[in-house]
Amino acid sequence: MGVALEVSFFTRPLVETENFILQDCQSDAESAALQKTRKERYKLMSKLSLRLMMFLILIALAALTVSAQDFQRTYNLGPGGSVSIHNISGDVIVTGYDGQAIIVTGIKTGRDRDRVNFDDRTSGNSVDVRVDYPDRCEDCRVDVRFEVKVPRNISYKFNSFSSVSGNVNVTGVTGELTAKSVSGDTTVNNVNGTVNATSVSGEVHVGKVEGTVSAKSTSGDVEVEIISLEGAGSMEFASVSGDVSVKLPGNLDAEVKLSSMSGRLKTDFPLEIEESKYGTGRKAAGRLGSGSRNLKISTVSGDVSLLRM
Repeated sequence: MGVALEVSFFTRPLVETENFILQDCQSDAESAALQKTRKERYKLMSKLSLRLMMFLILIALAALTVSAQDFQRTYNLGPGGSVSIHNISGDVIVTGYDGQAIIVTGIKTGRDRDRVNFDDRTSGNSVDVRVDYPDRCEDCRVDVRFEVKVPRNISYKFNSFSSVSGNVNVTGVTGELTAKSVSGDTTVNNVNGTVNATSVSGEVHVGKVEGTVSAKSTSGDVEVEIISLEGAGSMEFASVSGDVSVKLPGNLDAEVKLSSMSGRLKTDFPLEIEESKYGTGRKAAGRLGSGSRNLKISTVSGDVSLLRM
């Protein structure tokens, strides 16, 4: 409607003026010339109107793009640098890619999105981005989604990818990784290095890792798959109220302890399972190979399985 009004504003004086001139013209030739001029001006104004409309559409699209990326920064971090992303309400999605820089994008949604800010504490060889909520914001309705792109072949210290109320997903990175959620799932895949994955009231899934892993949940299942064991660090997999399933290479070299207070034990490694004489608990223990590392798998209320890859 705004474009139509603009065209009318510019064309109406021209039409009125030309009608007046036509009334005074004495020759048909002059009248025809003016009519031709009038048509040419209409064509010109139509082209201008179309261009104006396209310009307004581009402005609207640009505004939508800006609002979809409330925070976006690029960091050139050297190998061994530290990276931390702390979220309160919303997911943290981390993906390895073939570039050379770390790209952090934050997207806010919800009624109170303007009350929440991004807090960039990056300095030196450390990237640290957080979400800053105002005081007395107990009823704030806003979610923040972090999307992080990390060079897949550069080793970093991922000190913390975390969310209080949201899922944490990390795929295709290299280095020392800590990923955790309070009331969401934590998922880690295709990582080369050391992984520590936890959740309080969600599930923990770790797959296709080359390195060492520890994974725990308070009230959720824990699933772990390690395709290659690197280093000699101890590993622990545990849940209070959930099943714990672990798959490891057949050449596992470790001192192993398995236990469940109210569930079943299953393993295809040469370990003897013992049942409690006075309850429903089960346990198994033994040395595999030279016992170069400690491996503990346990749950209070759930099943435990340790199987070969």
